[in-house]
Amino acid sequence: MQDATSTDPPSATRDGRRARGERRRAEIIAATLRVVERDGAAGVTHRSVAREAEVPTSLTTYYFATLDELLVAALTAVADDYERQLREIVDSAGNALDGLAELIVSAANEGHRRAVAERELVTLAARRPAMRDVANYWRRAVAEIARQYTDDPVAVETAVAAADGLCTRILLDGQSLSRRDVRAVLERALGVSLPG
Repeated sequence: MQDATSTDPPSATRDGRRARGERRRAEIIAATLRVVERDGAAGVTHRSVAREAEVPTSLTTYYFATLDELLVAALTAVADDYERQLREIVDSAGNALDGLAELIVSAANEGHRRAVAERELVTLAARRPAMRDVANYWRRAVAEIARQYTDDPVAVETAVAAADGLCTRILLDGQSLSRRDVRAVLERALGVSLPG
């Protein structure tokens, strides 16, 4: 029964609680990514994430009963962010390879720490089956871009491998490649030569 002093309908109260819950969940996921950036995936515990999010540990376990659930949620947030960026690239009127090259190059600059954390989560998926489908998102998205230029499945797979290799090189060397150099590698993998 609704409180006689309340002016909000019951559905508004539920929606407010739902919004707060979604906000808390997002804060916990963001804290998880910060822990991975700082301490690696091995540093992720309910306690370390709760400390980072400045919430009680019971709240992290309320939203994510297991560490796998927490890590899958963090990797899903990463995949969703890449999906948004890659969708903008695919949907743009410009050259999708330029956009993909720019995204790859960004891992050497302002996005280096985050890119290392993301790569660590993707690698962790090899040992955690619950994470594998989400971890393969990047490869599927790059393949979608590659299919804009060729229907040759070997060329598509070569472009995906080239994109992975370029990302790894940038993360390991810590040196930036130019967008032009990255695009040239992707063009060679696809067997195309584009203007510009």
